[in-house]
Amino acid sequence: MNFPIFKTWDIYSYVSFLLLLLGGIDLGFEGILGVNLLHLILGGFLGRLLFLVIGAAAGYLIYLIVMEKKKGMTV
Repeated sequence: MNFPIFKTWDIYSYVSFLLLLLGGIDLGFEGILGVNLLHLILGGFLGRLLFLVIGAAAGYLIYLIVMEKKKGMTV
């Protein structure tokens, strides 16, 4: 598969993508096993803080995708 959006990413985009994968894996474990790994490893406050960062990363990636679509439409 060819995803041209990956070619324009910087380090922030890759870190956001990795955080989003981490959040997805954690939610998968919680859905299947009922265990929240981030809360188990980091504790209550740090686990919640990391989920906030993961949410911000998801918002950033949505922003990148929308801007890429807008850029493609103005050609």
